[in-house]
Amino acid sequence: MAKKKEPKKTNNKKTKIALDAMGGDHAPEEIVKGAVEAEKEGELEIVLVGPEDRLEKELEKCGYTGNKITIADASEVIEMGDSPVWAIKNKRDSSIVVGIDLLKNKEASAFVSAGNTGAVVTAATLTLGKKKGVHRPALGAVFPFPAGPILCLDIGANAECKPEMLVQFAHMGSIYMEKIFKIEHPRVALLSNGEEESKGSPPVQKAHKLLKKAKINFIGNVEGRDLSKGVADVLVTDGFTGNVLLKTGEGLGEMLLHTLWEAVDGNPKLNEAVNVLGPVLNSVIGTLDYTGYGGAVLLGVEGVVVVAHGRSNFKAIENAVLKAKRVMEFGAVEAIRG
Repeated sequence: MAKKKEPKKTNNKKTKIALDAMGGDHAPEEIVKGAVEAEKEGELEIVLVGPEDRLEKELEKCGYTGNKITIADASEVIEMGDSPVWAIKNKRDSSIVVGIDLLKNKEASAFVSAGNTGAVVTAATLTLGKKKGVHRPALGAVFPFPAGPILCLDIGANAECKPEMLVQFAHMGSIYMEKIFKIEHPRVALLSNGEEESKGSPPVQKAHKLLKKAKINFIGNVEGRDLSKGVADVLVTDGFTGNVLLKTGEGLGEMLLHTLWEAVDGNPKLNEAVNVLGPVLNSVIGTLDYTGYGGAVLLGVEGVVVVAHGRSNFKAIENAVLKAKRVMEFGAVEAIRG
């Protein structure tokens, strides 16, 4: 089995991912399994952060015998209900704090967690620091619509946003889509309750005016119903609205899939149709399945931080780790400046 090894110092270009093994509803079993699956992808080292004895047992269960997954011992866990600021101050040996410290000390080149989002954002902001000129970091998640991917930010780091913050989100999102998806001059849209400039709350209306003057490809306001049409590459909103949008999308997707299988079950004619349309249905299911998203990237801090879904299974964790690797390799975080 894999023995504990103290992570060695690396430069930022080495692909070593610190993974919070105690974050999420299915930790540590699914987290460790996801790490094992991600390690199979090639040039990648993973540092599992959590209780050493417990994680060694989980690696044994997975039958892992390699040397690219090591353990950084952390005796405490920040629970989902813990106050982020209190937890960061009082649980210094938690998997989140220890993992962020590994990134700060360049003993890892990225950090991934499915744990308490507020604690991850707080720890990253306080420990790593913000990019020069950035007022607030933002969480960005990619919606994989058939018409093309859309990066939505913020989806939960900032419940209330000043207009100037929304403009910064637009700049960060534009850089991210250029670097990761190779989209030249990404189309940036502002989420509102109407396309007209006069629509939206006062902060949204002011943000619209500021975005028109910004050096980005701003296309104006869009409504929620327009997202699946591929009208934009970057969608800007406050963290409260973005989080509601994300969770509503997840719920609708799960309802649609449940309704689909319920209608097919026991119906020979529909079963036959499913066999014929299998590839198409699998494509739709893949689009609606949050496990394929790979988590949200925290943009605006001095380091690569990915926040995975709290319900993440091993596949979601694998994709989150691989997303962190991709973000690091393409320099999306390094390119961001306020």
